[in-house]
Amino acid sequence: MTRLTRRTLLAGLATLPLTPAARAAIAPYELVLQNTSVGFTFDLSGLTQSGTMPIQTTDIQIDVRDLTKSRVAVTLNAAEARTKLPFARSAMLGAGVLDVESYPTIHFASTKVELGEGGRLSRGAKITGDLTLRDVTRPIAFQADLFRPPGSAPENLDMLSIRLTGGLNRHDFGASGYADLVQDTVGLDIRAEIKLVT
Repeated sequence: MTRLTRRTLLAGLATLPLTPAARAAIAPYELVLQNTSVGFTFDLSGLTQSGTMPIQTTDIQIDVRDLTKSRVAVTLNAAEARTKLPFARSAMLGAGVLDVESYPTIHFASTKVELGEGGRLSRGAKITGDLTLRDVTRPIAFQADLFRPPGSAPENLDMLSIRLTGGLNRHDFGASGYADLVQDTVGLDIRAEIKLVT
């Protein structure tokens, strides 16, 4: 994914809500998989570890005239989660944590979009939704950024980039194995590039 400066990001966001009324309100988007990653972090014996998890399916609908009406649903393939430590991956996929034999996927569906400063989907924007992990559903909130590629025209929303960051307490979902080694909180960092479905 292209790295953006803060100035470029803010410049893109400044024009995002001001799209022509002629464009359909709700527009379906699809992922550009090669520019998308779902990352997670966890603390193992006092050291921060990281991993990734592939996306299985998505349903992304963005209302370019009223971003609060946008919605997203994502299913992750938990069984294909990866970490840099092979022994940690085996424990993570096992019955005490993700239990992928019984629950091979993780699902998120948004329920609310709150805009940030200036009515933008950034700078304090938040997406709240329901996360289902191990057949347990709990609310979760992500800090959100949505922006256009640098140099693109204000009215061109064919390609957009999204970043969602947040965290969860794994015990809320029954993923409580290895509590003496692994801390409670799991950090989430989702970076995605999406394109308009035509």
